[in-house]
Amino acid sequence: MYVADSRAVAPEAPATTPSADSAARPRAGRRRAAVAPTVLALGTVSLITDVSSEMVTAVLPLYLVAGLGLSPLGFGLLDGIYNGFSALVRLVGGHLADRGGGRHKWVAGAGYALSAACKPLLLVAQTLTPIGLVLAADRTGKGLRTAPRDALISLSSTPENRGRAFGVHRAMDTAGALLGPLVAFLILRATVDGYDAVFMVSFCVAVVGVLVLVLFVPGGAAAQAGAARVSDTGAGAVRPSGTGAGVRPSGTGACDVRPSDTGACAGSGALSGPASDSGSAYGSRSGAGSKSGSGSESGAESGAESESVAGAGAPPGPAGLECANGADTGAPAGPAPAPRPTLRAALALLHRPELRRIAVCALLLGLATVSDSFVFLLLQRRLGVPDRWFALLPLGTAAAFLLLAVPLGRLADRTGRWRVFVGGHGALLLAYALLLSSWQGTAAACAVLLLHGGFYAATDGVLMAAASDSVPSELRSSGLALVQTGQALARFVCSLGFGAAWTAWGDRTALTASAVLLALCAVLALGLRPIRPSVPSEGLV
Repeated sequence: MYVADSRAVAPEAPATTPSADSAARPRAGRRRAAVAPTVLALGTVSLITDVSSEMVTAVLPLYLVAGLGLSPLGFGLLDGIYNGFSALVRLVGGHLADRGGGRHKWVAGAGYALSAACKPLLLVAQTLTPIGLVLAADRTGKGLRTAPRDALISLSSTPENRGRAFGVHRAMDTAGALLGPLVAFLILRATVDGYDAVFMVSFCVAVVGVLVLVLFVPGGAAAQAGAARVSDTGAGAVRPSGTGAGVRPSGTGACDVRPSDTGACAGSGALSGPASDSGSAYGSRSGAGSKSGSGSESGAESGAESESVAGAGAPPGPAGLECANGADTGAPAGPAPAPRPTLRAALALLHRPELRRIAVCALLLGLATVSDSFVFLLLQRRLGVPDRWFALLPLGTAAAFLLLAVPLGRLADRTGRWRVFVGGHGALLLAYALLLSSWQGTAAACAVLLLHGGFYAATDGVLMAAASDSVPSELRSSGLALVQTGQALARFVCSLGFGAAWTAWGDRTALTASAVLLALCAVLALGLRPIRPSVPSEGLV
């Protein structure tokens, strides 16, 4: 549904060098893929994993408050751990994925496996301390996997389709969130020891998700190569990759320049300096260049198919040049080793104005984002929902998220990601207002859940797409982890504060304070919006 067909292009007769405009357009007979297969594979993993995690999340508030008798403050502490503890390890997960040279898949896999191992431990945890430790370990796994997973989505997508790619992934993820509470509800109705059965089935489903990741998701380098193929617009187009770029000019007697980081093509034009793709941090491209072979092909190329590379002050290096007659005129040279990303370079990404503003805004808005569990508990109190139906409340949020994730992702690509992101918090503010109003009945609950799901659809993937545009590919996991860490820490503080305010002054006063804080933070976010639309950045900081 989301991946367009990619058919091979029929060989074309030699022609004059195409103009810049024609080079930027896809060739006839080939459609650009909307979403890479890596995104769909990761979406499947997230769907299965979310069935597992949302089975637990759906019953956990009632299990802790009604089953174990925790106070709102104690529940707020555990909920803060569950939603915010991952912030402590997100930077670690992002840095390990970047420093490992494309090990995004394996770092994410370790996170998924750790979370799966924690599910059966809930069977033996009955008091605040052991439950807190189990939840902390579970969220550690989430912290390890989130940034590498989102980096894989970003690296396997083109910038113009990144919002849609994240929207598709979040929609598949939310399909699991929709099924998880339903499975938990059915288990609770069919078994005597319902909570124990939920935790055990959740563990089995999580193991399946880990297996799908290991078997079907490519690594970081393979995902980036797949993105290069997705962005290819036809024969003769440049196929960038993380280690270099190769030119395959069409026409008789055309030269074939083997991929390398440095090199020159003997002819009427030259290639010099370190080669780089649009997300690389080690070089930059010039706007025009020329090349010729025995077929006398020369002309300016620009846009997506330009391959003239110029490094400021960089001397040209040798490249393997193989002409059509089979004669070698140069010695092959391998790609220069890229410096390994460091934690200092990752933290220095905050010197970039666009990324810094995005991170600050995510942190401010996270301070007023009340946890989902508190929203569902407030709905239950207002409507008097029986305990056995409580597990179905997350279905409303998940259904709205599922329906709106892809449309809002596409809207963000077209109209601006920041507008959609801040607009999503406006939907959350309206949901708070409905909870504080005197409107009662099923319609009120449906409206709150619709706005709640719309908030996630407009912010979750859209924020990652916006941040990806300001981070070089070599530090993509670390850059996304910086934004996620600030947001997760802020939500951890919000959970603690909201639980304390509910215990001290009541739920209505606590929600009123959160609504006022959210309105103020939204105004600040509008003022701190990125200076200009984010574009893929080049160069390590």
